[in-house]
Amino acid sequence: MALLLEDFLLRARVLKLYRHALRISRRAPSHARADLRQIIRQEMENNRSCNEKQRVRYLISEGLERVKRLDETLDMQGH
Repeated sequence: MALLLEDFLLRARVLKLYRHALRISRRAPSHARADLRQIIRQEMENNRSCNEKQRVRYLISEGLERVKRLDETLDMQGH
């Protein structure tokens, strides 16, 4: 089954968010890094079956906010 353009673009945004979150997790302290990666992966897996475009858009925006807060927290901690 071929993806529609909108589905393809949403999927690309989700993957970009996932990669971005994993990149930021590299800056976490070494003792917390594995747990943080597991949390990121679990969040993605929990919403993997979501097919509602509006819900996916909401989850992406929520994920971007959470990644931004993580980035800011790591900056404040000097990581």
